[in-house]
Amino acid sequence: MKSDLHLHSTASDGADSPARLIELAVDAGLSGIALTDHDTLTGIPEAREAAERSGIAFIPGVELSVDHHGTKMHMLVYGIEPGPGALQDELAGLLDGRAVRNRKIVAALQDLGYDITLADVEEQAQGPSIGRPHIADALVAKGYLASRDEAFAELLHDGGAVYFPRARLSAIEAIELGRASGGVAVIAHPKTIQLRSDEFTRMFDDLAAAGLTGIEAHHPLHDLSLRRHLEKLASRLSLIATGGSDYHGMTEREFRVGTGTGDLVVPSDAFEAIVGSIG
Repeated sequence: MKSDLHLHSTASDGADSPARLIELAVDAGLSGIALTDHDTLTGIPEAREAAERSGIAFIPGVELSVDHHGTKMHMLVYGIEPGPGALQDELAGLLDGRAVRNRKIVAALQDLGYDITLADVEEQAQGPSIGRPHIADALVAKGYLASRDEAFAELLHDGGAVYFPRARLSAIEAIELGRASGGVAVIAHPKTIQLRSDEFTRMFDDLAAAGLTGIEAHHPLHDLSLRRHLEKLASRLSLIATGGSDYHGMTEREFRVGTGTGDLVVPSDAFEAIVGSIG
């Protein structure tokens, strides 16, 4: 089954609507996709309806920023539906945390002489999950910087001139809350996790013991050797080796739905394995 298990829409920081993502999935010849917007499930109904019309299998999901003993990482939780639930109820608090941080960042930018307001930032967003990418887009729209990537490199990156931390769930909390809501957790793009090799291995041992379901082994940021290493790690821990393009839209990184930068191949059984683990 040809699939893509990591896609973002305008409900968070993607450039395409949930329905448009389904059209792109059809064009890419995919049989199944997962929508994984940041901290929000608001795009799920539109994506599901479009997927049903197009005959594409669909998994609802969300991407969370989590922490494990001081190490930041991203986690994809699949099988989470809009409505009440253990994890769902936490999402409102995470969005509130984003709002608090946005106000701090905008104030810091103003102190540095940038003519930017919260209204400018909100103009760049089409959904409820507003964050640093939208602040970057506002800076670009104002002509201060050339691209979202440049805005992060110059100002918004972790530890940058206007960086402020925000509330995060711990990785184990996210796994447990996801399970309580009928979902399953997968660590996203492990290449971005800043740990030594021995710490990296120990972290995955800990999270597998806590109920982690998978590792996103196949991602555009991963070269072939890392993909193979992560597949072996997943196999050793009896986890699912998943994959996805992490597509946010062609206005940013050259990641395409279904193929990433051209060589992404999600294991054919990954979609069914995730579906079989949900609930």
